[in-house]
Amino acid sequence: MATLFGGIEAGGTKFICAVGTASGKLEQRTIIPTTTPDETMSQVIEYFKNIHLKTPISAMGIASFGPVDPDPASPNFGYITSTPKLPWTNYNMLGTVKDAFEVPTGFDTDVNGAALGEYRWGEAQGLNTFIYMTVGTGIGAGGMVSGKMIHGLMHPEMGHLRIPHDKKRDPFAGSCPFHGDCLEGLASGVALMQRWQVKSALDLPPDHEAWELEADYLAAGLVNCILVLSPQKVIVGGGVTHEELLARVRPKVVALLNDYIKQPAILEHIEKYIVLPGLGRDAGISGAIALAEKAFKNSLIA
Repeated sequence: MATLFGGIEAGGTKFICAVGTASGKLEQRTIIPTTTPDETMSQVIEYFKNIHLKTPISAMGIASFGPVDPDPASPNFGYITSTPKLPWTNYNMLGTVKDAFEVPTGFDTDVNGAALGEYRWGEAQGLNTFIYMTVGTGIGAGGMVSGKMIHGLMHPEMGHLRIPHDKKRDPFAGSCPFHGDCLEGLASGVALMQRWQVKSALDLPPDHEAWELEADYLAAGLVNCILVLSPQKVIVGGGVTHEELLARVRPKVVALLNDYIKQPAILEHIEKYIVLPGLGRDAGISGAIALAEKAFKNSLIA
């Protein structure tokens, strides 16, 4: 029987819980609404315990919304910290799962998790430096540099880059509660809904002026990431992202770089450089499984 891993993709509106194998196959899953920590996590733990009783789970992985503390040396390692979702502020996510299951448990941000999933089974296979950005309710990005997941003082917060904002063209003040008109504040799903007064960004028709503005903002954000990290590939996922949007973004990235980076990947093959996730909507939950797999392998070495 294949080794079974449990994965938790902890999102701001829902938790996706699944079990999978080292091949990347997802065996089963469930969706649990994100409410209070006690209510949500009790359902999460019950789901996995029911599976664990029948088929043992060898390791768990948590890919969580943030900000989080990803430093194993920190006393708050595994905590959700200064999140806009106030009931979850300073919540010990990792500790709660480890208390329920005495198995190796991996922990990282949702976007770093999705990046790891793409590295194992998706568009980033064979690469050692790449970015995964999600454009959904919020905007976040993670990835790998020289074969290692990006961590430092904490974790990447590329969604909060400050980008040009022409207030005559776009008088919208921005939706970010911390920075107003950062990248997330101008280009997230929430920003699109608030600016254009729609219930969902995808309610906007393909020819709506919103998409040209959105592409401008995303291109500016991606150019900053490309210049700083020099990724071999940029993967863009999330509920707002679709191929038609990326088709608008790609030439804007090339134009903003203005021939400064003379690499064929950008100048000749931009459609293969800025891409949708190979795992589609499963990038996040597959990433949580990949975090579990990584924790399991590390436990065998220790």
